[in-house]
Amino acid sequence: MSQAPPIVLTIAGFDPSSGAGVTADIQTIAAHGCYGVSAITALTVQSTAGVREVVPVDPKLLAHTLEELQRDVKVSAVHIGMLGSSQVVSVVADFLKDARLKNAVLDPVFASSSGAALLDKAGIALMVQRLLPLADVITPNVDEAAALTGLEVKYPAQMKLAAKRLHEMGAKSVAVTGGHLGQAIDLLSVKGDQVQTYCADRVDSPNTHGTGCAFSTAIACQLALGQSLPMAVLLAKAYVLAAIKHSYSIGRGPGPVNHMWRKEGY
Repeated sequence: MSQAPPIVLTIAGFDPSSGAGVTADIQTIAAHGCYGVSAITALTVQSTAGVREVVPVDPKLLAHTLEELQRDVKVSAVHIGMLGSSQVVSVVADFLKDARLKNAVLDPVFASSSGAALLDKAGIALMVQRLLPLADVITPNVDEAAALTGLEVKYPAQMKLAAKRLHEMGAKSVAVTGGHLGQAIDLLSVKGDQVQTYCADRVDSPNTHGTGCAFSTAIACQLALGQSLPMAVLLAKAYVLAAIKHSYSIGRGPGPVNHMWRKEGY
C-alpha cells in the first residue's frame, strides 16, 4: 500500500467555473502531489463573465464539516479563501483556535476580479480581529492590503509599509502580491524582521482568473511538503506564472489559469 501524501485542507467558496474556489484549489493541491480535502463556505452563481450571486453556507454545517475532517485525517496545511459572511469567519476562527493546525495560509478575499463583494464589512472587521493572528501567513494582493490597512499600496515601498502595518494588526507573516502592478513583484515580510522581494516579468494573458487562490494554495502545499516560507513563496510564484503561461480560454470572460500544467507534459 502506498504512503499517503500530505493532506491540505482548503476552506473556501464554490466557483462553478472552477477557475477559483475549492475546485480550483483541489487541482492546485493535486498538482503539488498532495491530497486535498475541502469545506465549502459559500455557493456562488458565476462564470468566467463574473459573479452574479453569493450564498454563504449554514455556519453550523461548515462547523460540522470541519470537525468531522479534523477527527478523521491529519491535516498538514490549511488554506483559507473566500468566506462570504461574518458568521462563517467566526466559525473558521473558532476551528483554527481549537484545532491548532500548522501552516495556516489566509487569502483575504473581499471582492471578485469582476468587482462583486465577497465579504461584508462586519466580516472584514472580524477577519482582522480573529483570523489575522491565527494565520501563519496572509497573502493579500495590493488592493486587499490597502483595504486592510487603509494605506495606499501601489509601489514596492508601499507594500513594505502595508506589511509592517499588518504585523502591527497581528499578522505573523505577510506575502503581498503585486500582480496588478506593471511588474509582477511580490513582497514577503516574516514577522517584521525579514523582508524579501520576488520579481518576474509580467505575463501577457487575459486568463488570470484564480491567480490569488492558486498562489495561496500553492504556498500551503509547499509548507505541507516541508519547505520554508521564503522558498514556499518562491515556488508558488513560479507555479502561478507557469499556470498563466499555459492557460487557455474556456468561456466569454477571463479564463482560469492552468492549474494542472505540470501534468500535461509542458
